[in-house]
Amino acid sequence: MQQKLVKKLTFPRFVWLQATIYSFLCASFAKQYYFFYNFAGKILVCIMIKVGDKVRFLNAAGGGVVAGFQSKDVALVRDEDEFEIPTHVRDLVVVVDTDQYNFPKDDRPTPSTHTGQPQHANMSVEEDDAEPTLPPYAFNERDETPAGEQLSIYLAFVPTDIKHLQTCDIDVYLVNDSNYYLNFSLLRCDVEAEIVEQNMIEPQTKLLLQTIDKTALNGWENLRFQAMAYKKRPFTPKPAIDVELRINPVRFYKLHSFGNNDFFDNDALLVAVVEHDVLDLDMQIDANALQQAILQKNMERERPRVFRSSKPKNEPVEIDLHINALLDNTHGMSNADMLQYQIDKFHSVMREYAKRRGQKIIFIHGKGEGVLRAAIEKELKTHYRSCYFQDASFQQYGFGATQVTIR
Repeated sequence: MQQKLVKKLTFPRFVWLQATIYSFLCASFAKQYYFFYNFAGKILVCIMIKVGDKVRFLNAAGGGVVAGFQSKDVALVRDEDEFEIPTHVRDLVVVVDTDQYNFPKDDRPTPSTHTGQPQHANMSVEEDDAEPTLPPYAFNERDETPAGEQLSIYLAFVPTDIKHLQTCDIDVYLVNDSNYYLNFSLLRCDVEAEIVEQNMIEPQTKLLLQTIDKTALNGWENLRFQAMAYKKRPFTPKPAIDVELRINPVRFYKLHSFGNNDFFDNDALLVAVVEHDVLDLDMQIDANALQQAILQKNMERERPRVFRSSKPKNEPVEIDLHINALLDNTHGMSNADMLQYQIDKFHSVMREYAKRRGQKIIFIHGKGEGVLRAAIEKELKTHYRSCYFQDASFQQYGFGATQVTIR
């Protein structure tokens, strides 16, 4: 930033030299200019007398503020009694306040204080210098996207200072990544339900709900989200949303729980309430169900693998290839990595049942975008040409499963 240059001139500290310099300056310059010599700081500043300057009389006691000019050489000085005294500019000295570096401060009042203008004129100038405030957001239907026709709603937890994750506060946002307005209620359910937030959120927006302290995180373990989606024009109706969410508070203390996302510049923990019109059922597993699943899994590990042979050959075997069913954590894996893991699981099952002719295997891959299904059919046509495959029962699996018969 450019600043006004003020030169400093150093003089010897002799009284006779000071008087000589002062006399020379007063004799050489007149009219609306004056020179102020600061003996302590040894600076020489040339300033033009203007309306609003604080001045003192050279030949008399007192002073005041320059209210105007009677002529080019005579200034009207307003004293403390509001009298305007005509004084020649050569008989005036401007009172200049200096800062800690001995540079003059510009503390002169604005002309509006002496011309009868109202005080709000100065306020308007200050308001113009302030940063402009953005107008409130209003959704435009032209901003709708094809993907936004499916509801995608998230709770986002954003640390205020991720470098101090163990102690910092966390901002809680509701993210509406759809083309629908939402009238929602977020409740905290411990023994009885307590409303955390009840509001409306516009399409394609995020709304700050609360800023919570780390000591209050345990109160966010059991949540319930209820919402109704709508548009302000004819639209395809969506079912009412009523979802129970259970969040392990330990996740808020683990750095890897927070990652890059499409909604915030900082790392955030996203909890999917609804994603592409599908409820996130994984969030509804409570601690008791999880403990029972762990015990059942341990019991299955203790069973000998020969027990599989006791099943009738004509009894179909279900293999769930959803990545959430295969892995407990997919952090750090790309879409290609997850797809490769699912295909490896598919080959492992096919090798296990390769010698069981007539065995039927149902691979559950889900509907989705059809990427996994297409990859499975490609592997069957390439490596398992002798096997017969078809869509599994529509009544049980819809279009989300493929049945393979070993031949």
